[in-house]
Amino acid sequence: MSRFSANLGFLFADRPHVERIDAAATAGFAAVEMHWPYDVLAAELRAALNRNDVTMLGINTPVGNRSRGDIGLAAIPGREAEFANAFDLSLSYSVALGGTAVHCMAGVSPTEKYEEAERTYIANLANAADKAANVGKTILIEPLNHRDAPGYFLKHVEQAAGIIEKVGRANVKIMFDCYHVQIMGGDVIRRFERYRDLVGHVQIAAVPSRAEPDEGELAYPEICRAFDRIGYAGWIGAEYKPRGRTEDGLSWLAAYGGRSGGSANEAP
Repeated sequence: MSRFSANLGFLFADRPHVERIDAAATAGFAAVEMHWPYDVLAAELRAALNRNDVTMLGINTPVGNRSRGDIGLAAIPGREAEFANAFDLSLSYSVALGGTAVHCMAGVSPTEKYEEAERTYIANLANAADKAANVGKTILIEPLNHRDAPGYFLKHVEQAAGIIEKVGRANVKIMFDCYHVQIMGGDVIRRFERYRDLVGHVQIAAVPSRAEPDEGELAYPEICRAFDRIGYAGWIGAEYKPRGRTEDGLSWLAAYGGRSGGSANEAP
């Protein structure tokens, strides 16, 4: 199970963050990732990681003001200072937790203001990437589908690749979430192959349910074998919403028996 990381934003979510790390280790996961761990002291989380010998991968930047509909700040003109503060918090947590990456959430932007939002996004990502490079961290950007995140600025893998080219920083990579990619255009294996050099992390969930990756439109055992053939040696994040207790839904892992573990040198 060392190839797969447990996304503790969804898995083991019926217990506090620290206990989620314990539960993931007990279930056999060697790595975890989190959405927003900021209501827990970083020292407490690091202690749980250490006692379980579990690696921390990525965390997300704070979304902003949820009551205003915020789901990220990086592509929102006029809120650059808020994003900088949010990113600095995330980076400090990543360093304290021994993490590998920070996912910079773009946010919601009207279509008619795309160019302004893109300029803001590129500038914010460049600044964040420079800070992250100083401490050996990767910046991730993740296209989200328009059903779960209406109006989200970053929607497509192709768009993400274009943004990365304009940012011009080697430590900015794509979070390739197969669930979102499938909804926004499909052809998951070919898209992955095309943008392999830009992929920093992979995530999986069933489509369309976002439940355990053992149902729906995507045959994940074959997809993961294809990723192996293409040369991806990093972690694969289990970022799905369990149908019940997380422990009761882990039988899908049997289909991946004998697969090689993720590379500690690939972020995350």
